[in-house]
Amino acid sequence: MKLKALVVVVVSCFFSLASWVVTPSASAITQIKLSDLDYTDCPPELTEGMVTSGGAARAATCYMVIGKATNSSGKPVYDADVYGRIYDANGNPVMQNRTRVGSINAVPPGESDFEIRISVPENEALPLKLEQFKASGFTGRVQPRF
Repeated sequence: MKLKALVVVVVSCFFSLASWVVTPSASAITQIKLSDLDYTDCPPELTEGMVTSGGAARAATCYMVIGKATNSSGKPVYDADVYGRIYDANGNPVMQNRTRVGSINAVPPGESDFEIRISVPENEALPLKLEQFKASGFTGRVQPRF
């Protein structure tokens, strides 16, 4: 009986150690500063689209949100989610009940340009106002678990 218990303990320790060695270290969320925000019309190849709300499709206008992303971590940041609020000229929210506007695949250390495609209902009053934009991502690639 003691031998069986000892084998169970040794095997458990082996698997614990093996999973610790094989499992990649967790990557912390890294904040990315966004600045010089503006928007521009999409290039022609990206302009077609519709916005759906409640099952009804409405014509949409395509814009590219552009700006500078500053990564001060010293390491590349991947899969950076970008959050912000977009209002029309009358102060009405353009993206109802949603603050995530897109993502940046990779942000190298230092300052770099970024752009995110957004679709806005065609009848929104211009100019758009971009407020409270921020981004965060990971210093390692995010792997889905199955």
